[in-house]
Amino acid sequence: MYFNYNDEKYEIIIERKKMKNIYIKVKEDLKVYVSCNRFVSDREINKLIENNYKSICRMIELQKNKQEKNEEFYYLGNKYDVVFISTFNNIQIENNKIYVKDKNMLDKWLKKEILRIFNEEVSICVDNFKYKIPHFKLRIRCMKTRWGVCNRGNNTITLNSLLIRYEKDIIDYVIYHELSHFIEANHSKNFWNVVEEHIPNYKILRNRLKN
Repeated sequence: MYFNYNDEKYEIIIERKKMKNIYIKVKEDLKVYVSCNRFVSDREINKLIENNYKSICRMIELQKNKQEKNEEFYYLGNKYDVVFISTFNNIQIENNKIYVKDKNMLDKWLKKEILRIFNEEVSICVDNFKYKIPHFKLRIRCMKTRWGVCNRGNNTITLNSLLIRYEKDIIDYVIYHELSHFIEANHSKNFWNVVEEHIPNYKILRNRLKN
């Protein structure tokens, strides 16, 4: 079964599970995943896909845009062209270009920048946070589905290393989001009120992070 869009075919993967609702997602592999109850017929699925054609097209475009952006080099919200020069021993940033010896040097520099900037921003956000929270440990790793995680059980906050691609105000939004989970565990109205106290425009930043 395939989904046709712009003269291209996208494979439809049907996942039948023990569930009540039907969900449609387009994942990184650009396949259309339909999760549904095992009693839902192929005819019903086809009808559902037909009724949600425009939404699926938007999901495909969103994934394509994400893939294109991931192939480019972004640092704190700015796009840079990376120029490799074998004689360079240091990183040079000039006119939206990064001059560097090789990819290994670029990766090491970026890793140091992630540690430096994330720790600096966490320190600022903690100082400005209006509620008492426990001392926590900061962890940084690359995550596919989460920008941040607050673990109240062992008092850790984990930030996605890919946040280095975004502006500092977006990084701060994710930090405040996770700090707020020390006050409210779930995404209740009270939770978002705490976030809004610190980031009044959090809805705008959250949408920018999705695109």
